[in-house]
Order: sequence, then C-alpha cells, then structure tokens
Amino acid sequence: MTDNNPPDLKTLEVLVRTTALDAADWIDFPAYGFRQYFLWKNTLTGASIALLEYRKGGCIPTKHTHASNQFMYCLEGDYEYTDTGLRLTAGSFYMNPKGHPHGPTLAHERSLLLEIYDGPHYHEKPVFHTDETIGGFLSKG
Repeated sequence: MTDNNPPDLKTLEVLVRTTALDAADWIDFPAYGFRQYFLWKNTLTGASIALLEYRKGGCIPTKHTHASNQFMYCLEGDYEYTDTGLRLTAGSFYMNPKGHPHGPTLAHERSLLLEIYDGPHYHEKPVFHTDETIGGFLSKG
C-alpha cells in the first residue's frame, strides 16, 4: 500500500495514487490469469479494498462463497459470472451477499475491477489461493 501524504501531515486518512503503485505489492495468480493489489485492509475485521486485474481469459475456476458481502465496480473490461451470465463492463456495479454461491468467472478481455469486502473474504481457503496469498482473510468463526 502506498502512502503519498506529505510527511508533516498528521491524519488517519489514506491516499493511494494508482498511477504510482509499487509493482512488488501486487499478488500474482498466474495459473488463473489475474493479480490483486490491496489499497486498504482492516486487519481486525478482514475488510478490504483491492484492485483486481485480469488478463483476457483470466478466471476464477470454481463456484464459491464469501464470509462477508462482496462489492465490485468494473473500471474497464468485460468480466462474466458464467453460471448466471452476469457481465461487468466499465461502469458496472456488482454486489454479492454474504454466503451466496457464485462463479466461476471469465474475463473476456483485460479487466480492471475495484473489489470491496465488508469483512473476511472466505470461510475456508479456495483452490485459487495459497497459504501466502490468503493472508488474514479467512473467517475466524
């Protein structure tokens, strides 16, 4: 996460300049054709805001559920939930309620999504995550 606030500024606000993201902070999922960059995380609740960048053909291969509400905003591209045919294109907002099964997905072209969770991401680690990439985003209960 990048903090570009002037050093003498005392605030709890966070500013991230997406034009200057640290390449080393992207989490890569090469087998699935996407990467993730966390703009903000709450380590106490598991809530987060992240950028997801999918290559054309990138995907989430399985139906899965989340341990909290999931919100996505498509900044660019064409990203489909193939089981329902829902397609996110630039300007589309998507909300999936806690515990609702969804997926798999497919990026029909390079897609950039803003993803928000209001709590922990998962009850258990999905197949596309590793112990390193799951971080602190599993439900504790």
